[in-house]
Amino acid sequence: MKARDIAKLSVLTVTLGVGVAVQVGAQGMHRMRAHTATEAQPLALVPANKSPGSNRVQLSDTGARVRVQANGIPDHAVGQFPNRDNPNRIRKQKYTFETGPAEIKRTAQAMQRGGVFGVAVNGVPFDPVAAEFWQGRPDLGWQYEALGGAVPLGLDANYAHVQPSGAYHYHGLPTGLMSELGWSADRASPLIGYAADGFPIYVITAEQNGKVVEMTSSWRLKRGLRPGAPYPSGGHDGAFVQDYRYVAGSGRLDECNGAKVVTAEYPQGTYAYFLTRDFPVVPRCFRGEAGRSFIKRGP
Repeated sequence: MKARDIAKLSVLTVTLGVGVAVQVGAQGMHRMRAHTATEAQPLALVPANKSPGSNRVQLSDTGARVRVQANGIPDHAVGQFPNRDNPNRIRKQKYTFETGPAEIKRTAQAMQRGGVFGVAVNGVPFDPVAAEFWQGRPDLGWQYEALGGAVPLGLDANYAHVQPSGAYHYHGLPTGLMSELGWSADRASPLIGYAADGFPIYVITAEQNGKVVEMTSSWRLKRGLRPGAPYPSGGHDGAFVQDYRYVAGSGRLDECNGAKVVTAEYPQGTYAYFLTRDFPVVPRCFRGEAGRSFIKRGP
C-alpha cells in the first residue's frame, strides 16, 4: 500500500510504551569511532535518484494499539548506497511495530537508548540520533548531531541513510515522502507517521484558529563556548546535540516538538508531534509511554 493511501485511513486508536535518555539510536551499539571534529558543516546530501525496490507496509488497528508491519523499503527514490560516507546497502527488513497508549504523562521522557522515535506511514523508521560521540566516548556526554555535518554520515536528499543491517531510516525531513503525500507549505500537514507512544506525527504545518501556520521548534543554540578539555571546545554551533537548549515559549512547540491540534484525522483534537525545519527536526522525547517494539534489541 502506498504512503499516500495509508495517510488517508481513518484515525486509529493508538498506544505505545517506554522512553528514557537519548544516546544511541536504532543503529545500536557498535565500536565507537574517536571523532575530534568540533565545527558544524553544511550537509553534502547524496541526490535521491535511485529506485530502492518494492515498498510493502500494512497498518492495522488492534483496538488499543496500531500495528505497522513493513519491509522498510521506502516508496520514493533514494540516494546511492553504499556511498563515500555510508558503506551500507539497503536491504528489506521484517518490521512489526506496535504502539502503546496515546496518553500524556506528567513529565516528558527522552528517547530510549537503542530506540527509534516512530515510524512513517510508508514503514520507514524515524531514527534521529547518531551513534557518534566526541572522542568515541559516550561517558563524556557530547553526542554529534546527525544533521550538524561535523561527522559525515552519507545522508541522501531525504535526510536518510542506511544502518549496517541494511535498514534505511530518516534522520530529518523525509522530503520524498512529503512529496508523495502532497505536503505543501500553504496547507495543513497530512499524517506522516506514528510516534512510539502512539501519538500522530505531522510535518511543519498545522491549522490553528482558521489559519495555516508553521509549527516552530522551541530549541535554540546556547550562547558562549563549550567547556573544553576533556570536552569539545569552540562555540555552540550545532555540531553536537548538547549545543542546544530548550527555551519554553520561543516557538509553537514544546520540548518534544509537540502541541495539541485539530487535524483531518483527529477532528476532536489530539496531542501530536511535528517534524520541524530546525533542531530537533525529528523529536527526541515522548509525552507518552513508548511501545517496546520500538526499542532495538541485540548487538
